[in-house]
Amino acid sequence: SEIALAAGGRKPRICWETNGSMHPGFLRRAMDMSLSSGGCVKFDLKAFDPHLHLALCGVSNRMTLENFTYAASRVSERPEPPPLVASTLMVPGYLEAEEVGRIASFIAGLNRDIPYSLLAFHPQHAMRDLPATSMRQAEECREAALAAGLTRVHVGNIHLLR
Repeated sequence: SEIALAAGGRKPRICWETNGSMHPGFLRRAMDMSLSSGGCVKFDLKAFDPHLHLALCGVSNRMTLENFTYAASRVSERPEPPPLVASTLMVPGYLEAEEVGRIASFIAGLNRDIPYSLLAFHPQHAMRDLPATSMRQAEECREAALAAGLTRVHVGNIHLLR
């Protein structure tokens, strides 16, 4: 990304998608590049509850939440287009409205205008035994995120909703 930005010609937008658990120094560099290029850093916030995050991912979410807090502190440097976005996969039985509400409250406590995408889940790989996200679950999660104070909530992968 640094080489692409330094090269002559049309300047690319540098965008990142991450689980947020990187070293803070790498996040600073990613935010710098995204801010200067018009790009963004997208955090996949898998769960707010530390026990649920550990069960789903095998690691703590402490670093992810700390890094997201840092990235949110830089949003005012360039509010549009948003340099920071968040997403959560709505996994039936695990990431439903209550947990989405916790994540959304965390985000809203940092900046209510950070875009938040709720993504429909489709069974595959190690979670083939779970159902796809229902339309009802997606609506409940969206309402929970809005009730938590977020202003930019989007439901994605709607073609997967059942």
